[in-house]
Amino acid sequence: MKQKVLVCEAAFDLKSEHDELRSAGLDVGAITTFVGTVRDINQDDEVRGLHLEHYPGMTEKELNKILDEAASRWRLVAATVIHRVGDLLPGEEIVFVGIASEHRGDAFQGCEFVMDYLKTRATFWKKEITTDGERWLETRETDVTAAKSWEDT
Repeated sequence: MKQKVLVCEAAFDLKSEHDELRSAGLDVGAITTFVGTVRDINQDDEVRGLHLEHYPGMTEKELNKILDEAASRWRLVAATVIHRVGDLLPGEEIVFVGIASEHRGDAFQGCEFVMDYLKTRATFWKKEITTDGERWLETRETDVTAAKSWEDT
C-alpha cells in the first residue's frame, strides 16, 4: 500500500490530495476522504482559534502505525493522513484522511477507522482560544468509544 503521512503548518490542497490518491493505480475503484475543520463554537463557547502542538517524529510514527493497521484489516491501495499544527482559525481545515481501495466498503471503513484511531492515539495537543480565555482540550469519551468499537472487528 502506498501511504503518506504529513504533519505541517501549511494548508493542504484537497484536489491535489485526491488526485494523488487516484493516481495510486488502475485498481483504485473507490476513494473516501474526510476533512476536519476548526469549529467556531465548542462547549457552548465562541472559539476564536485553535493552537495545536505535536511530538515531532513520534506523531508521524504513530500515524504510520495507524495506516499500517488499517491496511492489515482492509484491502487498501493508498492512504493519506495530513494533520496541521500551529495556530488555526475557525473554518480552517485541520485534518485530511484519504483512503483509496478497489471497493467502497474498504474505503469507507478504512477512513472511519483511521479517523477514530487518530483522535485517540496520535500525539496532538489542542488548546482552544475562546472569548473567555484559553483551555487545553481532552480526548472526548465519544472518540474513545468509537475507537474501542474496532477492537472486536
